Amino acid sequence: MKRILVPTDFSDPSLNALNVAAQLAVLADADLYLLHVNEMFPYAIPVSEYPFPVVGLDLEAYDREMKNKIQGIKTHLLEKPRFHQIRIHAAVKDGPMVPVMTEMIEDECIDLIVMGTLGASGWKEALIGSNTERIIRHATCPVLVIPEGIDTLDVKRVLVPSTLKSDQQGVFKAVKAWQELLGFEVQSLYLNDPLNTPTHGSIEAEKNRITEQAGLRNVYLHIYGLSLNGESAIRSYAADMKADLIIMGTHQRRGLSHLMFGSVTEDTANHAEVPVLAVPI
Repeated sequence: MKRILVPTDFSDPSLNALNVAAQLAVLADADLYLLHVNEMFPYAIPVSEYPFPVVGLDLEAYDREMKNKIQGIKTHLLEKPRFHQIRIHAAVKDGPMVPVMTEMIEDECIDLIVMGTLGASGWKEALIGSNTERIIRHATCPVLVIPEGIDTLDVKRVLVPSTLKSDQQGVFKAVKAWQELLGFEVQSLYLNDPLNTPTHGSIEAEKNRITEQAGLRNVYLHIYGLSLNGESAIRSYAADMKADLIIMGTHQRRGLSHLMFGSVTEDTANHAEVPVLAVPI
């Protein structure tokens, strides 16, 4: 983890996420990339059919204001004694959030995105989703989602919900890397497949296989029981065991597949009361 990207809209949740990212940057000796995306830019450009911008926005003035703001945040962060040696790169870019961020991930070889969220609910979540959900769906690197009110990462116990299938191997390797960085106890929660009813012994064997291949030891296994609502089961168990972080994989379904099946990882990240690390499968 050498390059951490933090998108900011200057809200409290995004500033809290920046504080968490700075903490990780110190621990991992990583560079911090602070980004503000001007999503109004496409609507402020005149097109041939309309001689005036759709939105009355002075782009140059807005750009100056945002650059001043982001430089101010950078300066304020570096003034804190524990963060004064962090290498911070600040930028303001124009365009839609997801394409701008995915391009930056590729150009700067970003290893982790840290972002705050207020979540989305009801019809907005069903039809549009939050920026956080969309980034999880498209990012080629892990995304750490920081819920409202959290500005530090004090991790002693991690919940890893998993089907324990072979495609989860990369998730457990990520857990191993984060355990080496933060040091924590790992609790694995087996998510039942409604179409399959394996025995407790076979589940334990799969847990041992996948965790040993990842280099993890002493991972505690829990079987929640049959649940058709994976998100609810994960959040409930995280609360019961007092987890400080949830780490889980995402298949990054898009289009019709996402509309039909949704994403347990996105839903969990959007609603959980503790940070969630979404790892692309």
